[in-house]
Amino acid sequence: MARKKIHLDTIPRIREISREIFYETYVVPQKPVIVERFTTDWNAYNLWTLDYIKAVAGEKMVPLYDNRIPINNSSNKFNEPHLYKTLAEYIDDLKKGPTPYRIFLYNLLKKVPALQQDFNYPCNTRLRFLKKLPMLFFGGENSKVFMHYDIDYANILHFHFDGEKECILFPPSETKYLYKLPNALIAYHEIDFENPDFEKFPALLKAKGMVANIKHGDMLYMPEGYWHQMTYKTPGFSMSLRALPISKYNLSKAVYNVFIMRHFDNLMRRIGRKTWVDYKNKKAVARTNKKWA
Repeated sequence: MARKKIHLDTIPRIREISREIFYETYVVPQKPVIVERFTTDWNAYNLWTLDYIKAVAGEKMVPLYDNRIPINNSSNKFNEPHLYKTLAEYIDDLKKGPTPYRIFLYNLLKKVPALQQDFNYPCNTRLRFLKKLPMLFFGGENSKVFMHYDIDYANILHFHFDGEKECILFPPSETKYLYKLPNALIAYHEIDFENPDFEKFPALLKAKGMVANIKHGDMLYMPEGYWHQMTYKTPGFSMSLRALPISKYNLSKAVYNVFIMRHFDNLMRRIGRKTWVDYKNKKAVARTNKKWA
């Protein structure tokens, strides 16, 4: 008997699209899409490889994260690094073989301004880009970014370089089935979304998401508040360009997350430590199973 899987449709893929049609067809209705080879007119398309990044920024000290879920780290703030290395040392590690370590939400373009000349913010999209926050993400083979959604409810244009990675998405409407932790932006850490245990997490049978792989030069559009889990199939890196929410309601939720929820959670970690973390984990499972299993 075949093992059950989470319902995952394929993220639509297109080759070419005008900026105006992209906005009306995907941004306004908040639908994900992959635009293949979107970056062919950028210098980055021909230049940006792991070797190139090592050559221009190898001396930079970078924060590394492994596959541990940060919500279990009761003594520190959410998303604190597990290790630091130079970027050159880290890229050498990527080339040696699988490693769980990733670079997450790192503003390398601020530290190496020359890289900013290698790409352009897409014009005529009517998106209001946060131009001080072009973040880079690096990962080795099989390293994984846990299932989460972004604190600022940004519209995200996610560009991949030098490799391939799998992207699993869920729209905000599926949050109720994903075992979201209270006062957090992540799903319960024991869930394997590629091979879930439906006996422990039966609500996942109701969830409907999307999946696809992206390769060098591809752009994935992730709408506001979309859950996402990224798994690097090969060593590589990505860049995210973020734009303000077009929904005023989502903008208000972003303000709450950034200025209230995040600080409340950090305060409770300092006060309650492991008790607070254990409460959140148990609450996520018990609440979801009671209401939706």
